[in-house]
Amino acid sequence: MADKLPPFVVVVPARFGSTRLPGKPLLKIAGESMIRRVAARAGQAGAAQVVVATDDDRVATELRGCGDLLVCMTRTDHASGSDRIAETVAHFGWPDDTIVVNLQGDEPFAPAAGIRAVVATLAGDDAPMATLATPIVHADEFFDPNIVKVVRSQNGRALYFTRAPAPWARDEFARDRGVLPPGLPFLRHIGIYAYRAGFLRRLAALPRTPLEQLESLEQLRALEHGHAISVQPTPEPFPPGIDTAEDMERAERWVATQAG
Repeated sequence: MADKLPPFVVVVPARFGSTRLPGKPLLKIAGESMIRRVAARAGQAGAAQVVVATDDDRVATELRGCGDLLVCMTRTDHASGSDRIAETVAHFGWPDDTIVVNLQGDEPFAPAAGIRAVVATLAGDDAPMATLATPIVHADEFFDPNIVKVVRSQNGRALYFTRAPAPWARDEFARDRGVLPPGLPFLRHIGIYAYRAGFLRRLAALPRTPLEQLESLEQLRALEHGHAISVQPTPEPFPPGIDTAEDMERAERWVATQAG
């Protein structure tokens, strides 16, 4: 699959001042910083260029000596990762048709196949933006507001992204919320996007939207302004990203199981 993909670049937005986990890019999982882990995953996917877009010199210092990896220093006031990446696109002057992957800085276990899959999704669809999803199988994930749910149409386009439990199985949940009813499309959104540089510039220029701000989900800006987002299943398991201290503990356990 990789040799059939068009060229692409990966940009990792890494904001230092996370509200839930301050200094998140530098937090260590099994002795290695999160941002180094994410950057390494991006490099394994076959990107023509990998850039970390950050607002803090401490992140840039952490990444010194990481091979061909580039660092772009960006403003501190960006509302979302996509806005930070738009500044990076402008900095490097990438042409409008450049495929840009937004691999969020809290996805240290992103499989290379997943990064390539989001590129393939964008390249094979006329939607200006693409992302990935994976089934939710446990009720505790479904009711966790830190896990973003996506509801999509029959043609694979996103209908909505939300932190709330959706879609709501009215009759089944009236009886029991401890288990998910089988055979229903409960999907966890994976924090990865692909878009072309020209669309990203236009997206960043659009005003922030009410739902984007209410849910604190940047992808809702595209939907609220009428732009389609293609959503496809990830080809490999995509462990959840890191948002909380509990997620860090889970990540440590996951790395330990992989090493064992």
